[in-house]
Amino acid sequence: GEPHQQETLADKPTARISGGGLTRRRATIKRVQDLAFSLPMLAVFGPLMAVIAVLIKLDSPGPVLFRQRREGFNNRVITVFKFRTMRHDPNGAAGPLVQVQANDPRVTKLGAFLRRTSLDELPQLFNVLMGDMSLVGPRPHAVGMKTGDVTTSTIVAEYAHRHRIKPGLTGWAQINGSRGPVECPEEVRERVRYDLEYMNRASFWFDVWIMLRTVPALLGDELRTR
Repeated sequence: GEPHQQETLADKPTARISGGGLTRRRATIKRVQDLAFSLPMLAVFGPLMAVIAVLIKLDSPGPVLFRQRREGFNNRVITVFKFRTMRHDPNGAAGPLVQVQANDPRVTKLGAFLRRTSLDELPQLFNVLMGDMSLVGPRPHAVGMKTGDVTTSTIVAEYAHRHRIKPGLTGWAQINGSRGPVECPEEVRERVRYDLEYMNRASFWFDVWIMLRTVPALLGDELRTR
């Protein structure tokens, strides 16, 4: 294919994107797929989500859900839902965006478990129903996210390509172990490499296979961290 090129727009690095991402037919199939799978998943996980909501309210004061602005399809900013895993800070939204680190004192005990098992991501099923996200795709990164002292989007020239399709609840990167915070440029490059590889291979059955592999992959991570 054509080499990726990095240019600047308003003094900010951008990646030249060739092609149109998903075709209209593929986008329609993917939307039908999202609805067909997410509705039964909500029915199955609904009782568990209700229990988690009660536990969060008992564990620490604050809202059950955490809402965060993230980068969506075509760089459109979307509001992503998660179960709250950190101590509530009413002024936190006004401060600088700081990724959660290992043993972060802001994370509650229940929150640490939810993050480790990715159960905090379950409310994003509502994002899928709303059409802001897909079940499978690149994970949505927070707007203005930094890796160290560098804005994450400037580390890899091809970073903008991951926004050519809707972000996903799970993805090729996640089942290959690239999930959670990206703490160094090498991890950013690995995440983008997996995202671009997924986009080149995306199909209905590839999405189904990734969904089937998600829980075993997360359980494997859980066992390795014990």
